[in-house]
Amino acid sequence: MTSKPVRQLSLLDSTSLIVGIIIGVGIYQMAPEIARGAGGGWGVAGLWALGGLISLGGALCYAELASAYPQAGGDYVYFSRAYGGWAGFLFGWAQLAIVRPGDIAVIAFAFATYARAIFDPLAGTAFPYAQEAYAVAATIVLTCINVLGVRQGKWTQNLLTTAKVLGLLLLAAAALLARPSAAPAEKAGPLPFSLALIFVLFTYGGWNEVAYVAAEIRDPRRSIWRALVVGIGAVTLLYLLVNGAFLRALGYEGLAASKAVAADAMQSVWPVAGRVFISILICISALGALNGTIFTGARISYAVGADHRLFRWLGRWHPRLGTPAVALMLQGAIAVTLLVVLGSYVNAVLYTAATVYSFYLASALAVIVLRFKEPAVERPCRVWAYPVVPLAFAGVCAFLIYSAVVYRPAIAAVSGALLLLGLPLWRWSGRLGPPSAKAKT
Repeated sequence: MTSKPVRQLSLLDSTSLIVGIIIGVGIYQMAPEIARGAGGGWGVAGLWALGGLISLGGALCYAELASAYPQAGGDYVYFSRAYGGWAGFLFGWAQLAIVRPGDIAVIAFAFATYARAIFDPLAGTAFPYAQEAYAVAATIVLTCINVLGVRQGKWTQNLLTTAKVLGLLLLAAAALLARPSAAPAEKAGPLPFSLALIFVLFTYGGWNEVAYVAAEIRDPRRSIWRALVVGIGAVTLLYLLVNGAFLRALGYEGLAASKAVAADAMQSVWPVAGRVFISILICISALGALNGTIFTGARISYAVGADHRLFRWLGRWHPRLGTPAVALMLQGAIAVTLLVVLGSYVNAVLYTAATVYSFYLASALAVIVLRFKEPAVERPCRVWAYPVVPLAFAGVCAFLIYSAVVYRPAIAAVSGALLLLGLPLWRWSGRLGPPSAKAKT
């Protein structure tokens, strides 16, 4: 068995990975909040379409970078080439300590919420950590599956993605057939457009994940951009369909005021079984997103370890299992720690927000920097309407960073301090020198 990444992911696998990561639980949790910021039914459709368009702009930037540099590590590789080794190291450090474990914690908490609605043997007991127990169990099980091999991880992803898409289509069909509900007794208050846009883009988050497994994709020069465009296009259409179904079943006021939008939309079709069905569907969606996030995230830590002696123990591809086993296990351990310490879905989201958008911004600008810095590199997929698309996407990211910091400055300060800790670690790593060839295998 090879001790390096093998190109064994097809176009179907890559597209399934993108769709599976994007469609997590955000569509169920954020739809009412987004409606409050949209102002009306057409505003709801426009806001969700805008989110898909913005995400496509970011994806086109990634498509150019990933097809030009089809190596394991994604942004880590692009930042190192565009800005220098310090930037790549800082990204890898942030993914290891902040972003990836935080994302895993967010999804695992959402899974735990709905899994307990289906079966909770601890209900009614004095044990206060049932939520954390479910979330930790899901994280550990899926991490172990991905440690055992790429084949197991990708087929798990394909199965979960297929199940969640079919479930969403069934939900949309049922809601469209439902009798329209009466207007709610209380109207929901409005929400700032900027905050609604943050929520929309959160539900589209994950489209860049394919870049992290570029070294494992067959024919990356063509498959990467196809997977990104097809994946985001499919998710956008599905989100529009589902929100149209919510509007049909609940009306705009009902959608904006709902506390459990999917269950409310199903109520008139399946009054009793509907809530159980929705809980199962959301659990499947969460597991698909969780598995994809675990699968891709460890590839970043692997790339950092392969280039920096301080983390060289992460840069090993297991010769028998064919996976970055050590990186996967460390990622899982940090995520489990966050699950215990943070204790809630909201805290996990806030732990990552400003850092994520900062790197999105840097990735968009890297397209421009690398065109000037390395003009001779072949770019099979060039971003459309260059440089308008990269600059526009970078501007949106700057706006979202500002909004996140203003909304929760204390949490943003903690996350920022942890991010900056990566700079002295980078200097320390530089003094140690590059890892030996033996350390990379």
